[in-house]
This record gives sequence, C-alpha cells and structure tokens, in this order.
Amino acid sequence: MKDPYRRIARLYDVFVEPPNAALRSIALSMAPPTAGMRVLDVGCGTGGNMERYQRKGCRVFGIDPSPSMIDVARSKLGGHAELELGSAADMPYGDSSFDLVTAFLTLHEIPHHARDDVVAEMTRVVSPDGRLVLVDYRKGNISFPRGWMFKLVILALELGAGRRHFASYRDFMARDGLPGLLAEHSLRAVDEKVVSAGNMHALVVRA
Repeated sequence: MKDPYRRIARLYDVFVEPPNAALRSIALSMAPPTAGMRVLDVGCGTGGNMERYQRKGCRVFGIDPSPSMIDVARSKLGGHAELELGSAADMPYGDSSFDLVTAFLTLHEIPHHARDDVVAEMTRVVSPDGRLVLVDYRKGNISFPRGWMFKLVILALELGAGRRHFASYRDFMARDGLPGLLAEHSLRAVDEKVVSAGNMHALVVRA
C-alpha cells in the first residue's frame, strides 16, 4: 500500500509540529501523566505525544499505518517507545492494556467504516478506570476573524492531503466530529476544551 506520508514525514516536525505544540500541551494538562502509566498513542505519527508522556516517566506505545512516520518516531524516541506499524482498527494489544489512550488529529483522517472500528478498539484496550484523550477538528461556531483564518488554513491542509483524506475529513465534520462519534459509541466526555478559536475540540473520555 502506498504511504501518503512518505514525502512529508521528514519535514513534519519542522513545519507541522510547531503549530501543534500548544494544543499538545493542553491535551497533556487535561490528562496529567504519572510515572509508570502505560500510554498508547493512536496514529502516533512522528511521536510528538509519546515524547511528552515519556518525559514524565510513562511507558509509551504508538501505532501508525505509515512506515515513514514510524521511522521518524523511532529515530526520535529510540528505545523509549514501543512502536507498531499497522492499523488501529485491529490493534495487537490485549484488553485493558493501557491507562491512557490518545488520538491527536487522527480520527478525522480515517474513513467512517474504519473510524468506528478504531474507536471500538480504543475502548477495548483502555483499562476500565482509564481515559481516552481525543483532539480533533470541531464543528460549530468559530470566532471572527481569528477562527476563520484558522479555518482557511485547515481547509488548505486537508485539501492538500489528497482526495481520500479530504473525503474522510468532510465525513467526520458532517457527522458532528468528536461529539457525534462519541454518541455513536455511547461514550461521554468528562472534560472538554474548545481551542483554536473554536476550530478544535479536546475531550477526555472515561472508558
């Protein structure tokens, strides 16, 4: 299967990661890590989330379908993360394996039929008293003018990522983003922040 991230993986941390840094810090503050926690990052990319949790003494795991992104994450984290190349719709982890499962700007990239499977897998592998931390695009009111500026950048990025990617993004937004996805799976957020001038949701979900 062709890797859509092959060309940009090496440049991802230069151009994409800096704007995401503040958003990652917000997500981290919503689910503060403790030493020894087992944390899984779904769609781990180049390892931006794992790096933050690893610094706090967590044991970190990541899964991603892109060989190029996994290669960058492996170079960055070395032996400090357990990385898996594969689909999050069928994860090779046992039930209740993790204290925390994160998905950072991941779920909107996945076609609807597989997105449901990914959420089901995330709830399967998190422990009964664990949490999911989900960060993704939000459907709803955005502020003017800053929110609309962000929105234009988001649309440009999603269009530039290719037809299939943009189709998944449009489907995700049409289904009310994260709130719609949680409702489909009878899940409820216990903490919520609206960020990026209304364009992003950061949610904490109890399994």
